Amino acid sequence: MSKPTRSGVATLAVLSLIWGYTWIVQKEGLRFASPLDYAVLRALPGALVLFGAMTVLRRPLSPPHLGYALLLGLFQTTAMLGFTNGALIAGGAGRSAILCYTMPFWTLLFARFVLGERLRALQWGAVALAGVGLVLVLEPWHMTGTIASKAMAVAGGMSWAAATVVAKYWRAREDYDLLSVTAWQMLLGGLVLAAIAWVVPSHPIRWTPYFGLLVAYIVVLSTAIAWFLWLYLLNRLPASIAGLSIMAVPVLGTFFSWLQLGEQPSRVELVGIVIIAASLALLTWAGKD
Repeated sequence: MSKPTRSGVATLAVLSLIWGYTWIVQKEGLRFASPLDYAVLRALPGALVLFGAMTVLRRPLSPPHLGYALLLGLFQTTAMLGFTNGALIAGGAGRSAILCYTMPFWTLLFARFVLGERLRALQWGAVALAGVGLVLVLEPWHMTGTIASKAMAVAGGMSWAAATVVAKYWRAREDYDLLSVTAWQMLLGGLVLAAIAWVVPSHPIRWTPYFGLLVAYIVVLSTAIAWFLWLYLLNRLPASIAGLSIMAVPVLGTFFSWLQLGEQPSRVELVGIVIIAASLALLTWAGKD
């Protein structure tokens, strides 16, 4: 596939908007539920929607390799959702999105040491540039209360990267259906989240019509529909262009958080965000065939 289709570009735009605004929905939902409870409300209903989609599409419901699926779920769902929701308690939605979407750089590093994949010179340059931006956003010289929030956002990106490496390791050993794996890892990871939420003390969920809309958005749009759009996108656009969605989401998350929540990064943070976005662009360009 050499040229992007018009429908593929439109899908990319819609997907980026959905996932970009998801960071606002996650931040707002934490006014009504604890980070763990909110993560469970996203993961388990989202998994059920995906299983329903598999039924409609007549995909086999039999589980894939449960060991790999559980490991993937622990990183992709349990750790990533847990860390990102925790980060949003004290941290801004835009900043958290940027820090979490450092995932491609952690993926490169983890794949280098776990899978033995070699990095090109430009990829090393992108990683180094991202490191500079990461330091500026984290501002470790200002040990304020938000440093824990920033660290959790980075941990969310690292967990996502670890899940990516697990998926690549699994794919190298056996073929699997992406929709089935997504549903099963979300179910298994969500069940672990539910177990942790059961034993960790938290305030009760405060159900309101507004919170119901937030949950509906994050389950139906952010999880079910967005995954369908992503699968469609992979069949319509070259991988290098599809990778641009990784850049667009945190940028849109930062824009929406400024527009709706009034979050304004400091000058140093803003420079760091721009550097990370530039390094993502460099990484996407370096990954072109």
